[in-house]
Amino acid sequence: MKDSFQIHDAFLNACRKEKQQVTVFLVNGVKLQGVVSAFDGFAVLLRRSAQTQLVYKHSIATIVPAGSVDIFGKNTEDSAMSYEGDLQIA
Repeated sequence: MKDSFQIHDAFLNACRKEKQQVTVFLVNGVKLQGVVSAFDGFAVLLRRSAQTQLVYKHSIATIVPAGSVDIFGKNTEDSAMSYEGDLQIA
């Protein structure tokens, strides 16, 4: 079976690699801030100072990076628009 492109994985991986400061809004309204240090299919590790939080993906409403994130590794403003892979939108 062919692995399909997952935009959330690309986004989280870019945030992790760039050590981008992110704000995570949970479905209950709580706001968390930190740097994505790791993630898998179910959770995100968010690090801030000396603390690390495990946040389950099902509780996340929105993730907002502090700056721009190069998801597709092209360093262009329109990289998301020019992607021609297996992007699946549900």
